[in-house]
Amino acid sequence: MQSPSSAHHHRRYLYGILMAGIGAMLFSGKAILVKLAFGYGANAETLLALRMLIALPMFWSVYWWEARRKPMSPITWSDRGKLFFLGFLGYFLSSYIDFLGLQYISVGLERIVLYLTPTIVLLISYFVLDKRISRMQWYALVVGYLGVFVVFIQDASSTGLHAWLGMLLVFGSACSYALYMIGSGEMVKRIGSVRLVVYASSASAVLSLLQSSLHNPSAIFEQTPQIYWLSLLNAGLCTVIPMLLIMIAINRIGSPLVAQAGILGPVSTIFLGYFILSEPITWTQIGGMTLVIAAMWLLVRNDGPRKKSPDSQKSGDYDEAKTTQLIE
Repeated sequence: MQSPSSAHHHRRYLYGILMAGIGAMLFSGKAILVKLAFGYGANAETLLALRMLIALPMFWSVYWWEARRKPMSPITWSDRGKLFFLGFLGYFLSSYIDFLGLQYISVGLERIVLYLTPTIVLLISYFVLDKRISRMQWYALVVGYLGVFVVFIQDASSTGLHAWLGMLLVFGSACSYALYMIGSGEMVKRIGSVRLVVYASSASAVLSLLQSSLHNPSAIFEQTPQIYWLSLLNAGLCTVIPMLLIMIAINRIGSPLVAQAGILGPVSTIFLGYFILSEPITWTQIGGMTLVIAAMWLLVRNDGPRKKSPDSQKSGDYDEAKTTQLIE
């Protein structure tokens, strides 16, 4: 018979895994909603602006609630400048070129390419910041990119050169987000993940509104009702709510386990793409997805338990940066 303390920890663990899994699946639904909005004639600039503008008051509500719970240290103007740049990299540039890429490839391939973001962080840390990579991590990297290539074959067979363009754009999105993760390692420890997300997303909202205004000043006011509803779902159900779920899950079970639960993201996207968008599911796609998931599982298991070394400090505190992977 379990003691009350043991039963409490068991429930806490299960709830943490459940929240991480649901959060990963909701995040992945973003690609489905964007594809549907493209079908109603929206463009990437307008969709990004609507998503961030609708999400902005939700983010600041979370910030207000968090500020009531515990006092927060002041933020310097230097920090604000860094947060603006991180918002540009992680939430504006990354999201924009991801939206562009979704015009050319399936949601399944998009999600699998984005799922490689931790490997890009690892490679940047190795080549730029002199962080050591273990043999197991190298194996994981090779297997992961082989899996993406296998899934890419399916898209390329049906869309040709468009698949190359789409994959390059989404891979660029993953690279931009990887740079954000590395740069946010120090900031998240000093100001907390909530403020980091709120300030960075605010910067993204300003940039996306400016971009949309330059592209077409009246576009955000001239969309069909379907696009506004899809943007509301994208901002709330696929951005803010999963952010909260994943933040709570990280506090309960830690980022390595949350990252493992994130495996549900690409799996759910492929099946949602089949049921909602009528995108085909083939054994080639399933095989490639399995390789990528296995690679990420090996990478997380190899990365999670070890103690931080001086090299990991050079990498921008990769473990801490993983806790900021909240908006994709």
